[in-house]
Amino acid sequence: MSNPAATDSAVVYDNVFTTPLDKAARFSFDEQVVACFPDMIRRSVPGYGQMLAMLPIFAKRHCQAGQVNSEGKRVSRVYDLGCSLGGATMALLNEKGGFGKEELQIKAVDISPAMTQKAEVLLQKNYPEHDIEVITADIRGFELEPCDMVILNLTLQFLPPEDRTQVLQNIYNALNEGGILVLTEKTHTGDEQDDAWLVERYYDFKRANGYSELEISGKRNALENVLITDTLDQHHQRLSEVGFNRSLTWFQFLNFASMIAFK
Repeated sequence: MSNPAATDSAVVYDNVFTTPLDKAARFSFDEQVVACFPDMIRRSVPGYGQMLAMLPIFAKRHCQAGQVNSEGKRVSRVYDLGCSLGGATMALLNEKGGFGKEELQIKAVDISPAMTQKAEVLLQKNYPEHDIEVITADIRGFELEPCDMVILNLTLQFLPPEDRTQVLQNIYNALNEGGILVLTEKTHTGDEQDDAWLVERYYDFKRANGYSELEISGKRNALENVLITDTLDQHHQRLSEVGFNRSLTWFQFLNFASMIAFK
């Protein structure tokens, strides 16, 4: 989810957890989070900018104009599932990406109305001539059309574990032969000592980016049982189970990793 902050002149800083919260409060993608989301992502997800920068490179290699749009022209359909403010979509359409205005058809989907409303404004403002549809929907029940590429950035981790395989199965079924899924997630190793070290270094990363101990602990508590991580082995096994014949981890920074799966 290019950084959306770059497209909005007034940067709102993340202060969601600067005051103590009820311990029962759960994290949600509401208006308060949406308002500061670009800053939150920038300061909370190590390597996020690098991961986004690779998306158009992957797309250039694997988007083969396998679909036809409503005007009868050949296009590559791309899904940005859990699109938040459309950061992945913007990365694909960035002028450095090398795609013409009519080469991609992007469908950006998110369950949060606050996110999709803001995403639609940003995408329309910055890419008015591109074929982009912003959709408010739960990706668990969303029917995908045939496509060349699916981006699932920091989204699967918010779904109940028992729902994840079916979401990936739906993605696999929709992809054309030669298509790809880019899956980015927060992970854990399964080794108690290694995980403790990675988590502490992650908190060091957040401290270095200006978060206080109160903010770090507040967000950790709010995300408990909301964001549930898998190991990389679990991710790759699940990808294999739904039919992907090959997948690899192409990027990792502390406990965040991005995988690519090939159909």
